Amino acid sequence: MSTATIVVEVASSHPAETVFKHFCDFHVIAPKVNPSLFKSIETLEGNGGVGTIKLVTFGDAVPFTTGKYKVDIFDASNFTYGHTFYEGDILMGIANFITHHVTITSSADGGSVYKQTVTYNCIGENKPSAEALNFEKAEAEKTFKAIEAYAAAQS
Repeated sequence: MSTATIVVEVASSHPAETVFKHFCDFHVIAPKVNPSLFKSIETLEGNGGVGTIKLVTFGDAVPFTTGKYKVDIFDASNFTYGHTFYEGDILMGIANFITHHVTITSSADGGSVYKQTVTYNCIGENKPSAEALNFEKAEAEKTFKAIEAYAAAQS
């Protein structure tokens, strides 16, 4: 099995607890702020915590339509969240599963740093193309900034 990993890191002027709070509403906010990437995110099972299963229906900006994931980590006191895509054409026929791990840490200036690590656990020696990984990284940054702007406008 091979792996491919991207790391997205974005500084925020908002405190870690505020960023985490808005990140917890990702399923509601992401389709509003980046509909070309996320048509909808539906909870199939659970209450948002560990074990929750969600179905993502993707927008026209990507070459796949759905992905189902399970929440693996939800630690509000340490601003840590993780989930694993295990089903759907998001796996592109090359991955057994895709893990997402998010941490939000406080920065010295009173803001925070959002860090997301995405790891494709691939079938054999298959891997996503460099273009696909770069696109995913750029869209993750774009979505985070859009969620941050949306949250600021709601305050």
